[in-house]
Amino acid sequence: MNSPRQPDPSKPIARQSMTGLRLRKHADYQRAYAGARKRQSSSMSWFLASQAGSLTATGPRVGLTAGKVLGKAHERNRIKRRMREALRRHVDLLTPGFDLILHPRRQVLALEFTKLEAEVVRILEQAKLEAARGTQISRPQAAKPAQ
Repeated sequence: MNSPRQPDPSKPIARQSMTGLRLRKHADYQRAYAGARKRQSSSMSWFLASQAGSLTATGPRVGLTAGKVLGKAHERNRIKRRMREALRRHVDLLTPGFDLILHPRRQVLALEFTKLEAEVVRILEQAKLEAARGTQISRPQAAKPAQ
């Protein structure tokens, strides 16, 4: 199996944009929560849901949440900035047709950025595998001819 893609510090990172890739509406978050199962990693939990029922779905989308339990506003903002930057560097790994919601834990504040980035990459790759597995299961089977 392939190892998670590690960032190469010697190469400059191409500027990628998260424009249009973020979940913004409360209804989209609620639909994703209803259609997904909560998954855990060492420093965050995450949800992956298909966009099948969404009218506004155009491509892969990602949402971040940082509730008051994570700390004061400046700490929550820092957590979100770090998460957005890790995601921005790996936009190409987002799974088309799916919404991904990340719930970071407080430890993300103290985590080295390279470790945070590696974990985000691992989650994105795992989400891609689960999305592929889910689409294989949900594909309609071809009707067998009657004998």
